[in-house]
Parts: sequence; structure tokens; C-alpha cells
Amino acid sequence: MTETTHLKPPAAPPGGGAGTSRSPEYRLAQKALDGLRQDLFHDAFAYRPLPRRRTDGAFVRRLPARLRSAAEHLPHAVVGVVALFTLMIGTLSSGLPGGDVSALLIGLLCALPVLTTLVRPVGAFWLSLAVTPVVAILNARGGDWPWMPGAFVCHLAVLIVVALRTRPRTAAWMWVLTVVYALLSDILLGGSYYYTNSGPMMVTSAFALLVVSLWHVRRTAEQEVTAQQTVTAHERSRRTLLEERTTIARELHDVVAHHMSVVAIQAEAAPYRVENPPPELERAFATIRENAVAALTELRRVLGVVRAEDYEAPQAPQPTLADLDALLANVRGAGLEVEKATTGAVRELPPGVELSAYRIVQEALSNSLRHAPGASARVEIGYVLGGLGVRVVNGPAPEPSLVKPSPGAGHGITGMRERVTMLNGEMTAGPTDDGGYEVVVFLPVPAAHHGNDGNAGNTGKNANDGNDGNEAGA
Repeated sequence: MTETTHLKPPAAPPGGGAGTSRSPEYRLAQKALDGLRQDLFHDAFAYRPLPRRRTDGAFVRRLPARLRSAAEHLPHAVVGVVALFTLMIGTLSSGLPGGDVSALLIGLLCALPVLTTLVRPVGAFWLSLAVTPVVAILNARGGDWPWMPGAFVCHLAVLIVVALRTRPRTAAWMWVLTVVYALLSDILLGGSYYYTNSGPMMVTSAFALLVVSLWHVRRTAEQEVTAQQTVTAHERSRRTLLEERTTIARELHDVVAHHMSVVAIQAEAAPYRVENPPPELERAFATIRENAVAALTELRRVLGVVRAEDYEAPQAPQPTLADLDALLANVRGAGLEVEKATTGAVRELPPGVELSAYRIVQEALSNSLRHAPGASARVEIGYVLGGLGVRVVNGPAPEPSLVKPSPGAGHGITGMRERVTMLNGEMTAGPTDDGGYEVVVFLPVPAAHHGNDGNAGNTGKNANDGNDGNEAGA
């Protein structure tokens, strides 16, 4: 048996399906007319006051306070001056100044659309078009058509101000309507006039609107570039912070793994140090060892997640403050004169504190080499009650210097702050009075940390208690 399925054609859209058969030219024209309706017809006389000028510019920012406050109203003052100029042109070109009421009325009609741009820009354009024939009728003695001198200046000023306040598409539509008005005026009403200034109006307004549109395009491009640069800088800072945290996590892996290994070894050896230990104690130590081994396994997995594909695990142990002398010798070989001063009773600190202090000194000296070549530096290590103080300061670079400073990647201070924050410490970094740079760090050390971490192999209850204190401090 054969089954035949008849596919039902899709239902036609409302309107007889004309929307699906319209050509691309028709849709383009419809889109253009929609833009015209949105820009010049929809809510054309809406109240849109001219905003004040920003005072954070490079030039305005240098002005005194009173002038800077007055500069906020500079756009309004410019429009007012243009309106006054339009009033004078309209009045003087229409009759004797002060002796002809119609001349004063023409001047006021020419100035009104210019002032309207301060509050209703799109409405000012329509008002300018409406005023133009009225001025031409009142000034029957004039020989210009369709724009009398005052109306010419008025309409040109309105086009420029409205274009500045809107966008290039609106400027294009205003010019098109101006051309349409000029052609209709010349064809229908321009028979009695021996001269038409439609050509000068179209050319002058086209050039002015083109300049304004190019300014809009350039300003928009600058804003987009500035916004993109801001986003890029934010993403770069965020990526730098994540990279520094990943680096710190890799470096602290060995420190944490060491402590967990000590816990596992002590938990396995503890039952053999007690004669006839109870079964509950053996089970407790066995549980401690199993948890320590499981923690080590999970720690290796976490390290695998934060490790980059090209990362190679270091073969040497992580550095401590005991390795500072070798670091200083290496830096001296690179051309930096550096001296070291140690105050307080030298003692062994938690591995995380020693590693972070070493990395901070290393990065601070690297910054000195990059940004102040030829300068001298000083490293101060202070063992104080409750923590460790680190201060690295360098003087200004000598002038003239054969070696030019290099900018670097800008990640050094970020990495230092991240390490200090991880240890709940404090850090200040900034230029000194003599033109150098100073980094001051305090890393707190818990009071429970006593002795060193090498007591893991000691036997007896007291040794175990001391090691427990070490683990708590670490």
C-alpha cells in the first residue's frame, strides 16, 4: 500500500502576500521614508533644551572658576549672537532701520527660528521653512527669491544648529526638503522675480551640512575608540590579575603539598610511637592519613587546571629569604647598585610569607632596572613582632643616561598587591620626594608560628604539638 502525503502551502500573510513580493528597492525606499518620519515628523516640536557645554576639556579645564562656569553657556550665547545678527540682517535689508514696522517684523521673524533651536530643534527647521515665504511676501520690494537676505541667513543657521544637535541622517533629510522647497518655489511662485537664490542656498547648505556630518562621524568614531580602549584596558587588567593569581597558585602548590605530606607522614607514624595504642586512636590516625592523601590528590588536580599548556614545573625548590643574597648578586651583575639591610631577629617564617617576600623584592628590583636604569637601590628586611616588613626604594635615574627606561608590561605592582592581599598584609607604592620610587610592604605572621617547619621528624608528644602549631601558622 502506498501512502501519498500532500503538503499544504503556508498561509499567506495578511494583505494578500504583497510583503513577500516587494523588491529590495521598495524596501529601501520604505526604510528611508520611515527614517524621514522618525527624524522630522514624529514629535517634531518636542521640548529638547540645548545642553550645557562640558567643562572637562583640555582648554576649559585651565580657565579660572568663573570663566569655567560661564563657558557652560557658550553654545547658548553663540546661538543668541547668531539670532541677533539675523535680526539685524532681516531688518536692514527690508527697509529703513527703526522707520519701518514691517522691516522690524521681518527681522523678528528671521530671528525667531534661530532662537527656537535652543529648545525645539526639529520644530525650528519647520518654522524656518514656514517663515521664508512670509518674509518674501512682506518684503515685496525685495529682488531675491525665495530667500530674502534675513531668511537666507536664518535658514542656513537653523540647518547648521539642528544638524549639530541631531545626526547626519537628519541633516540629509533637511537638505532634501530644502531643495524640494526651493524647486517648488521657483517653478510655482518665482515667475515675477528676476533672480533666484535657490542655487546658492543649496550649494552653501550642502557644504555646511557636509562639514557638520563629517564632524559627527569623527566624533562618533572617537567615542567608539575611547569606549573600546576602556573595555580593552579593563579586560587587560582583569586578565593580568587572573594570571598573577594563577602564578601564585602554582608557586604555593609546593608549600601546601609539603604541609599535607607532613600531616600524612606523622599520621602514619604516630601509632607506632605509642605502646599498645587503642583501636580508636589507630582508626583516627588512619582517617587523618587518608584525608591528607586525598587532599594531595585533589591539590594536584587543581594545579592541573590552573597550569598553562606551556607551563613547565620548576625543578628547584621555591625561593625563600635565604636566597636574597644570590638575587642581589644577580641584580648587581645587571648594573643596579643595591644594598641590603636586615633589622630584627632573623627567624624562619611560614613558607608562603617567605616566598611572597622574595617575589616582591625580585619584582621591585626588576622595576628599578626597567624604569630607573643606572640608579641605586636599597632593600630593607625587618623582622618585627607580628610580621615581616619589606622596603625597596630606588633613587632617580641619572641624567643623562646611556640606557633608556623601558616601559615594561605594567603587571609588577598588580602582582605585588595580589600577593600582599592573599596574606592579609599592607602595601604602599609610589614616587619619593627625590624622584625615585618606593615599595613598602608588611606581611603579618600569626603568633602561633614558632620555630621552623623542619621539626616534622621529631618524636614525642611535645614535638607533635609544636608541628601542629606550625601547620596552624602556615
